[in-house]
Amino acid sequence: MKLLPPLPRLPGPRMSSALLGATALELAVLVGHLIAYPFGLTPERRPPRRPTRPARTGTHGPDGGETAPRATTAGGEAAPHAATALPLAADDAPPVVLLHGFIDNRSAFVVLRRALTRHGHRHLESLNYSPLTRDIRAAADLLGLHVEEICARTGHSRVDIVGHSLGGLIARYYVQRLGGDRRVRTLVTLGTPHGGTAVAPGAGIHPIVRQMRGGSSVIEELRTPAPGCRTRFVSFWSELDQVMVPVETACVDHPDLDAVNVRVTGIGHLALPVHPTVAAAILEALDAPEAGEDTATATGSSTGATSAA
Repeated sequence: MKLLPPLPRLPGPRMSSALLGATALELAVLVGHLIAYPFGLTPERRPPRRPTRPARTGTHGPDGGETAPRATTAGGEAAPHAATALPLAADDAPPVVLLHGFIDNRSAFVVLRRALTRHGHRHLESLNYSPLTRDIRAAADLLGLHVEEICARTGHSRVDIVGHSLGGLIARYYVQRLGGDRRVRTLVTLGTPHGGTAVAPGAGIHPIVRQMRGGSSVIEELRTPAPGCRTRFVSFWSELDQVMVPVETACVDHPDLDAVNVRVTGIGHLALPVHPTVAAAILEALDAPEAGEDTATATGSSTGATSAA
């Protein structure tokens, strides 16, 4: 019996070492996140409202001098005491609002929250939105209500927002379409489909997933002019993000927006909120001075580079 010579090995798809490492990291992050997920289902406790001091009453002070008169109503009755917020410390950074991605919760930001706390950020707010939310516009409107409550409670007039994936898209819609630029100083997005993504599992079932696809009405709204937008954008994107297709869709590309796009290497979609290199870059973005305080602030759309091994 004559044996045929073995066939040469056919060329097949080979996974690069970088992609292999990123995939392994994604699996590790997924396992850790599944363990932490139940702890993020309930809303976090809100800290008490910022201390206030009562207004002057128009009576004599402790030194015998007369204070400013108390306001009266049209009927001549004394108006209720007004409460004014105590002044903010000069180094008191704006609150940071953390907004998770699709079918997720605030547990996605456990690592980033710890890094922010260590760096001196005292006002951190992790918001949960329902996985049953069917419309990005409705979620953005709800985000606006949360931001107003946070500003009233903390005494700050503006906040910073860090959004992962869908969370970043909700935050951008609030800023760009609902006047949220009045309240949001810096919006940091992590793997957010600003231009729409071709990978949208469950699009036939969940309408909010369809809104993340390229060409959706929400994505097209975000392409419309946004003159005078006061929020600065910092968008992190990775060439190994398998959820963003094409990967550049996670970049902010809009002529009216003050945007910096930061390229991250070596990690995938799930690792963006937990990787220490990304956390350090987020801290740098949040600590950057506002436009007008530093002439080096980026304007227009530019691209930076960050290496995350």
